[in-house]
Amino acid sequence: MKNLALFLATFILGAIGCKPAEKAVTYTPENIVPTEKSLAWKISGKGLKKPSYLYGTIHMIPKDEFELPGSIRESLDNVRRVTFEIDMKQMTNLVSQMGLITKSFMAGGKTLKDLLNAEDYALVKAKMAEKGLPGGMFERIKPMFLSTLFSSEEENPASGGNITSVEMELYKMSKNRRLESAGLETAAYQMSVFDSIPYAVQAKMLVDGLRSVDTTDTSESQLDEMLRLYREQDITAMQTMIGEDSGMGQYEDILLKKRNQNWIPVMGRMMAEKPTLFAVGAGHLGGKYGVVALLRKEGYRVEVATE
Repeated sequence: MKNLALFLATFILGAIGCKPAEKAVTYTPENIVPTEKSLAWKISGKGLKKPSYLYGTIHMIPKDEFELPGSIRESLDNVRRVTFEIDMKQMTNLVSQMGLITKSFMAGGKTLKDLLNAEDYALVKAKMAEKGLPGGMFERIKPMFLSTLFSSEEENPASGGNITSVEMELYKMSKNRRLESAGLETAAYQMSVFDSIPYAVQAKMLVDGLRSVDTTDTSESQLDEMLRLYREQDITAMQTMIGEDSGMGQYEDILLKKRNQNWIPVMGRMMAEKPTLFAVGAGHLGGKYGVVALLRKEGYRVEVATE
């Protein structure tokens, strides 16, 4: 009896001293879709013993403008893993990169010349020459993938030739802290998403993007506008801009909605295992089918991470 009493007393004291995991959170319908302007979010509730974090990135930004919010810098000291759309460890591995080269080619021997009229083809060829990209192999690359090769400091004069990737900077910081690196999807899967969009449509998007950069009027290029919205942390406007894009908008379900939905159960498993910082494109955060709203629907408390 004495042993039983001691056991019960120890159990009760332990229960009082332990902070239980938070229960699921219920949001009212009008509060599910975020209205706040923020790139940094804290995730808690639904059984999580420690919070995880969500940060909206942009793939290109002038180096002198890159600065992590204080809340995200602090989160790096509290999480045990940083998860990107694709594991940056894989993206910086030469062997992995070589394995993706063949996946970047269009099927059926298609080339850019097969997809574009003479004027548009001449424009792309001229841009390739400016970048030092030879013809042949590069003309066989899927146009959406080729678009990323054109996305550099030359398309953004305000950058002063000093562009960086938020993901790469964050990955360097996580490596210095010896944090685990992971991905919500594989590079092979992301490449397969390109195959869901007809090559002719991809080619039009490529040309439209190049012409937008070359605009001589006072209007913003698409990249300039996206950078402006990113600086303002307007995740709602960034998501809307993608949806209204004349080329990409009709494929929003493939490029954003479906991928966001696929990420939620993966994020749930990772957060249950260990506190994690998720770093994904800021365009994935806002809107009805954005990551913030989908996490809230699942019962997580998702709030702006304050410094």
